[in-house]
Formats: sequence, C-alpha cells, structure tokens
Amino acid sequence: MTEKTYPVTEEELLRFAELGRQGSTFTVLRHARIAERMGLSGTDHKTFDLVIQAGGPLTAGRIAGLTGLSTGAVTGVIDRLEKVGLVRRVRDPEDRRKVLVEVVPGAADRFAPLFESAFDALREQLAQFSPAERKVIERYQNVILEQLRAEFMGDARPA
Repeated sequence: MTEKTYPVTEEELLRFAELGRQGSTFTVLRHARIAERMGLSGTDHKTFDLVIQAGGPLTAGRIAGLTGLSTGAVTGVIDRLEKVGLVRRVRDPEDRRKVLVEVVPGAADRFAPLFESAFDALREQLAQFSPAERKVIERYQNVILEQLRAEFMGDARPA
C-alpha cells in the first residue's frame, strides 16, 4: 500500500533541510562529548552503537561496510572498544575461521548515566506536544530512520 503524498514547497524543503542540518550538527557534538567521557573517539562511540543496533555479532568487514571505514581502521576501532571492555572478538560458531565482534553483556549499561540529561531534556520537549502531535513527530522520525537504515545498513526494517 502506497502512502498518500502531498506537495512540498521549495520554502518548506529548505526549512526542513536547515532544521535537519542544524539538528545533525548538534547531535554530532553531543555524541562527541559523550564519547570523550567514555574515553572514546566519536567514531569509536558510533561504531559501538552500530554494533549494538545490529542485534548480534558482526564481522569486521560488515562493520567496515556499515561505517565506510577501511578494514584497517575498523581493526583499530575494535581494538579500542575491546580495550575498554565494550566488545569482544569471538569465533563464528558456523565457521571457526571467522572472527565476530559482539557487545559485552551489560557494557552499554555502564554508560547509561551519560545519557540521563538528554532523556530529561527529551521528556521536557515532548511534554510540549499533544499525544496526537507526538504520533506525527514519531512517524516523521521513523520515515527518516527507515531511509537512513536502508542507505547505511542495507535493510529498511521498521523502527
């Protein structure tokens, strides 16, 4: 079933593009600060997040494909994530020659306090919108995320 579409003016397109650009910039800066507190680079932090989002172990090659980093750079990222106890290398049970990278159980929870202020701010921001408005905002975010997942992860699973 195809969703109904509506015309978008050039002015609206430019406004939303600018909002997206500014939001992206400040999101990257927020995560750079969080990464620094975790003892990681921004790239290491977001690579760790991608491994979490994958929902299971990944090969270094798959991580390289998702991030756009070279396999050599990914090896360094994995080394650093392993050193701080966030991931570990394990043998693939199907093919013992392959090495997979998996999240150490509970690793992400160690850093949950770093995100508390962001959750508090989000709660305050969402409280300014009615439940119906929140559904529209959530739908918009899901459409954006679906497109980004398809572009970067090769699947357009629903959020």
